[in-house]
Amino acid sequence: MESRAINFGAGPSALPTAVLQEATKGLLNFNGTGIGIAEISHRSKEFTAYLQGVEQNIRKLLDIQPTHSILFTQGGGSTQFSAVVLNMLARHHLLHPQLTDEDRVLDYVVTGSWSKKAAEEARRMGGSTVNIAADSRKYSKDQKSFDNIPTADAYSFSNNPALIYYCANETVDGVEFSAEETSPASFPFHLLPKNALLPLVGDYSSSFMSRPIPRISDHAIIYAGAQKNVGPAGLTILIVRNDCIVDVDAAARLGAIPVPICLSYKTLADHNSLYNTPPVLSMYITGLVLEYMLQLGGLDYYAGLTNRKSKKLYDVLKDGESKGIFRGKVKEGSGSQMNVVFDILGEGLLAKFIAGAEERGMKGLKGHRSVGGVRVSIYNAVTEEETDQLISYMEQFAGQHEINKE
Repeated sequence: MESRAINFGAGPSALPTAVLQEATKGLLNFNGTGIGIAEISHRSKEFTAYLQGVEQNIRKLLDIQPTHSILFTQGGGSTQFSAVVLNMLARHHLLHPQLTDEDRVLDYVVTGSWSKKAAEEARRMGGSTVNIAADSRKYSKDQKSFDNIPTADAYSFSNNPALIYYCANETVDGVEFSAEETSPASFPFHLLPKNALLPLVGDYSSSFMSRPIPRISDHAIIYAGAQKNVGPAGLTILIVRNDCIVDVDAAARLGAIPVPICLSYKTLADHNSLYNTPPVLSMYITGLVLEYMLQLGGLDYYAGLTNRKSKKLYDVLKDGESKGIFRGKVKEGSGSQMNVVFDILGEGLLAKFIAGAEERGMKGLKGHRSVGGVRVSIYNAVTEEETDQLISYMEQFAGQHEINKE
């Protein structure tokens, strides 16, 4: 087999080589049917059985209880910016039909580019009042950058909101809520009402399946695009608490915004995610990835792998900072374990660093076009050995171009 580049891209991202090799078989003959997975009917008994297995493995890996349904859809996280608002406002109308639109509040925690876009979409759609429960830019070095996760005293949640939204990991800005509840950078679950069905919505697109999700059962909705850790682009996975799967048409008769039929969670749930043709190939490869993850030890294995890879990267970044070559963009303690972002100091050195990496078979290291610099995405399929190759190159590069030499 030809040698493959090491893909540090932010998504679509690397997939395990063993999974890709297995998937090539299914392209020609899916599960002994004689029909390729890209050709088979999504309503065939073979595919519907396979999809049930994908759901079961998600439940097993994340320990999802029967209180929540697992739904499969398309459109990525950006479509869910709209869908969560529509479905949760419909629920709120059914629970509180007497309220005016102005009294229906949506709480948004804004910690990066994606949560900012989510809040903007909610405001654009109308039918509610958007409250920014926390904005991390207020606590940044320049008052405008997303370089931190705010501490608990920065949050101001509303009374009885229709939803509370946060993005667990911001791929562009490289900040992430800590999984350790004692960390100042953890999500402030303790500020939310106790013993209540919380309208908590978590965008887990870029950290999904890299480690257990804190307080997963307390969430109303968790969604994730598959194209970071568990599959190719095209599939969006939803974990929806059953009381949030509501009759959106009944809510519309009470004044809620009408929900397009394919954005309704009830449509997805009532038809086992097969109301229309789903992304069959993406579902198939995602299923193979989940089986591969279970074989390796599940989320215990991947959480340990993620911790080791990210620690090594932040250590070499800190060493490069002491040499005057690298400059981290995120405050210590708020850094993402999936997307490590930094600048390279010195005229022309960024381009030189990227070119040198590509010569060594390491690709996808350019930062997002909106912020520049370097972004190292170390999703599940990026191995520790591949990460070590990048670290060795970073050490070499920093040593060659060191500014702070004695």
